[in-house]
Amino acid sequence: MTNLDIFLAEADTVGVAGHIRPDGDCVGSCLATYNYIKTYYPHIRVDLYLEPIPNIFKFLTRSGEIKNECPDGLCYDLFIAQDCGDAGRLGDAAKYFRTAKKTICIDHHVSNQSFADENYIFPEASSTSELIFDLIPGERLNKAIAECIYTGIIHDTGVFQYSCTSPHTMEAAGRLMQLGIDFPGIVERTFFAKTYNQNRIMGLALLKSRLHLGGKCISSVITAAEMQEYDVLPKHLDGIVSQLRVTKDAEAAIFLYETEDGAFKVSTRSSNGVDVAKIAVGHGGGGHVRAAGFSMTGNADEIVEGIVAEIAEQLCG
Repeated sequence: MTNLDIFLAEADTVGVAGHIRPDGDCVGSCLATYNYIKTYYPHIRVDLYLEPIPNIFKFLTRSGEIKNECPDGLCYDLFIAQDCGDAGRLGDAAKYFRTAKKTICIDHHVSNQSFADENYIFPEASSTSELIFDLIPGERLNKAIAECIYTGIIHDTGVFQYSCTSPHTMEAAGRLMQLGIDFPGIVERTFFAKTYNQNRIMGLALLKSRLHLGGKCISSVITAAEMQEYDVLPKHLDGIVSQLRVTKDAEAAIFLYETEDGAFKVSTRSSNGVDVAKIAVGHGGGGHVRAAGFSMTGNADEIVEGIVAEIAEQLCG
């Protein structure tokens, strides 16, 4: 793997963006790249585009400089798409990707179609943040960049508990810790801490959950009306599908929540026996073998039953 410096040396303007509804890895990896460019390439005009990020990530350096709006008429020398399986997932920033003189994609989703001029797609990596760690020269890592990368890594590894965690992941985390970051605080603040309403909605999701396939699969659905009643937004539902997944004997978990347009956002998690990325790709989504997502329209119960049937095929196969 090369490093970012090769591409940045030829650019005067750079755009950076991640996927819609940015999560910890997306925010962390994008801010790490943005901070790196701002620190070591002050002559470059760099802009970072993301949809509004969760408040828990706003302690990260320069998070206040993230642009949520994408005005027309900009053309970048280099555009870097991160943690994104296809250009459509960049949201409004996709127009900058299409008009850029050169494009790079840095990602670890197995469903990625290598859609940029240069592609650094490593599905075996724990996170895009881990890939950014590899792409930045070690001597140029600083505390601000390290905090961003560490945040991204812990969110896509479930604080190092998911199977995507490798010895290299742990070595990277150790190097970041040596730079003086508040690693226990980052974990507590961004991963474990929940508001009262977040705990209430998770409790509701667990109460409403159903078992399928003799307990090998578990599902739950949260409606738009319930989200309004509990005063939560989609970003407050993080962690529910993972909590469902740790149910004893469950090999797959399905979580749906209703969006404003009446469709459903589907999140899936699995153990070694189920490839949820395969299911997600079949429904126009993507992700990883053990964690993937997509959107569907229709009756929630029918959507769940259809996904359960696909899981059953894999378990029986």
